[in-house]
Amino acid sequence: MKYLRYVAIIIALVGLFSCNNNSEKDVEAITASKVKKAANEAIPEMSIYNLPSHWTTKNGEEIELKDLQGKVVVMVMIYTTCKAACPRLVADMRNIEKQVPEEKKDDVQYVFVSIDPETDTPERLKAFSKENEMEDDKWLFLRGTEADTREFAAVLAVNYKEISPMDFSHSNIISVFDQRGEMVHQQEGLGVDNKETIAAIIELAK
Repeated sequence: MKYLRYVAIIIALVGLFSCNNNSEKDVEAITASKVKKAANEAIPEMSIYNLPSHWTTKNGEEIELKDLQGKVVVMVMIYTTCKAACPRLVADMRNIEKQVPEEKKDDVQYVFVSIDPETDTPERLKAFSKENEMEDDKWLFLRGTEADTREFAAVLAVNYKEISPMDFSHSNIISVFDQRGEMVHQQEGLGVDNKETIAAIIELAK
């Protein structure tokens, strides 16, 4: 009888430990599920961070757009061999950056996306950033595949067309995105009054 009682106690203890282990595993699974759900909910449906595209920086590093989460993003599409509109767009971006208050500068990322990925290799982008004195981390230069570039241009409502080797006609649009990748403002034209763009950036930046 004592032997049977001991067996019963051991079985009960094993069952108790098993329940505790299962309970811990359940808690871990639920926690992981909640974390994953929260991460997914952090990116709105209309966010550019939902795009599956991959990009290469001027330093040859591979990134996704969602790697930019958490900062206000000011973005423009250009190509480095452009001699007319693009230098003015670069000047507009520089002018915008200068007007952002010092205490908010670290919260803003300025991004240039090439519409000519065949010519704009990482080496060419790096040389371009050096030529324009934009080597700081706040200036990001990206190139992607032709398909990803076309898709992204469509999202930004940027039209471009090759009219001769290394020469394109294209829209002149600067876009502002919030920390979760939703577009909040666009500035069209060259050398235009950018007060509204500056105001949008300042309001969003922490």
